[in-house]
Amino acid sequence: MNKSRQILLHIFIWTLLVLMFMFLGSGGKNPSYTSLVIFVYFGIVNIAVFYTNYLLILPTFLNRKRYVWCAISIILLVILSTFIKCGLAYYFYNIVMVRNEGKYVMDFWQYFSSAFFVGCVFIFLSTVLKFIIDWFMNEKIKTKLENEKLTSELAFLKSQINPHFLFNSLNNIYSLAYQKSDKTPEAVMKLSEIMRYMLYESNEATVKLDDEIRYLQNYIELQKLRFKDKAYIKFEIDGETNDKRITPLILISFVENAFKHGIATDKDNPIKIVLNVSSNKLFFQVVNRKSVQNKDETGGIGLLNVKRRLDLLYDGEFRLHIDDHESIYNCELYLDL
Repeated sequence: MNKSRQILLHIFIWTLLVLMFMFLGSGGKNPSYTSLVIFVYFGIVNIAVFYTNYLLILPTFLNRKRYVWCAISIILLVILSTFIKCGLAYYFYNIVMVRNEGKYVMDFWQYFSSAFFVGCVFIFLSTVLKFIIDWFMNEKIKTKLENEKLTSELAFLKSQINPHFLFNSLNNIYSLAYQKSDKTPEAVMKLSEIMRYMLYESNEATVKLDDEIRYLQNYIELQKLRFKDKAYIKFEIDGETNDKRITPLILISFVENAFKHGIATDKDNPIKIVLNVSSNKLFFQVVNRKSVQNKDETGGIGLLNVKRRLDLLYDGEFRLHIDDHESIYNCELYLDL
């Protein structure tokens, strides 16, 4: 809310409160001159106390942790406002100090203590409002900083995916080129299609699940080229996927990990990839035989990356289960789409 709206809102609330108390003070009848004097003049003093504390004293001293000066300033403000009220009371003596047709006269100290107490009430209300507003502002700033930090961290994690994947793919293409394979141009074209998706089509917070599946299929085809079509992969897709969306590049690390650490050339034990969608639930499984030769010297950046992204983007909406047996690696991801 901008400042002009805040000012109008405050004016509206105070006007409404003064009119309400005037109406109640006059017993539901038309406000009398007495009501006007009591609720307008004295109301202005109390409102001035409220905003002097709220806009001047608390921001000047409390925010700077000068608590003693803050307390002294508040006490002086209440005393000053009390003397002003007493001055007004004696100026309107017959209206304020005399009640019940002149039969009861309020003396100075009675009125002084009453005015002092009312001043303290308005100090209390303005202080409470200040703390509430500051709390909401701090929460808003905290949330904004957390979101900015989250966005920055996600951007950093996503930026790690591209060079990590590119590094592995270029190694694969280098292997084909070194062998002078006729499939090298096809591998380069597949890599080009994959990089186009990663750089341009995956910039949104979510993408179509079908596009992500197509991206996985292109990656698998690229791997098959590396193995001269002697890689055995069983990719099963089940369920309605055409109207579902998913965070981009969230599944590739599991498939990449299977090729990097597993055995892809065992016809009897192919790499098994299962993607099942039921309602808004996704089940993704990758199973592969482990190879003792393929070790990731970089420390497994891919899986650490995807685990962190899942924590940030699907907090409480995913379950990742990994069985790392002696010869079999089984990864299962349950995800709310």
